[in-house]
Amino acid sequence: MAQLTSNISEWPDERLVFPVSYVDLRVAEGPHPYFLAEQDKIAENWAQEISANPALYDGRMMLSRAVQIRDGVISGETHIVPFSTFLLWRRTRPVTSAIHVFALPVIVSSDGAVIAIRMGKHTANPGRVYCAAGSLDPEDIRDGICDMDGNMAREVLEETGLALSDADSMSGFHALHDRGVITVFRSYGFSATAADLIERIAGHIAQDPQPEIDEALAIRSPDPGLHLYQPFMSPILEWVFKNRW
Repeated sequence: MAQLTSNISEWPDERLVFPVSYVDLRVAEGPHPYFLAEQDKIAENWAQEISANPALYDGRMMLSRAVQIRDGVISGETHIVPFSTFLLWRRTRPVTSAIHVFALPVIVSSDGAVIAIRMGKHTANPGRVYCAAGSLDPEDIRDGICDMDGNMAREVLEETGLALSDADSMSGFHALHDRGVITVFRSYGFSATAADLIERIAGHIAQDPQPEIDEALAIRSPDPGLHLYQPFMSPILEWVFKNRW
């Protein structure tokens, strides 16, 4: 069987939101080729990372080897790698070597705010603002395929204490890509107001002995200058505020 290769030249334009009907991200056995090729650099970079931030943890996550986007379907082959592998990759984003695919649940309150979080200073994204989410990891594998919805539900519950199953409405999948990162997102409408949701998240943070987030925020405008956003947030906010109301 021929090895899957990415069809990057056929992908939609960068930072353009497009609809997704299905995500088929299959888990391959064995180490990622990028990990094998860059082990020395990964170890060297990791030593620098933990020297600057000793709180980092070299857990396991998913990093794709090849991804195809065609006719609304995202399909690919992914490997389990140490987090340190991703940290080296994201410095230069060699898309011919690896691609990062992750899921982002966009929580929308009854009064029209997008609920986001600000990451703590001890995390890999200190001070960055985005919707509560995290990389796919081995817990999200179901029958050899990455479970995007399962990942979103798990990450939101861990970080905010909110259950996505409590949402009153849910959109279909959409996605965008930027420098080798593919963000797959869907919005979840809650009957609670932004103030109520933020209060619940604040209570969860207070009870967590090692919270990853500093605070929850209500975003009511797609203005990219409001916060220190992750790059994918601005086009997603533009899409959400344009299409939900």
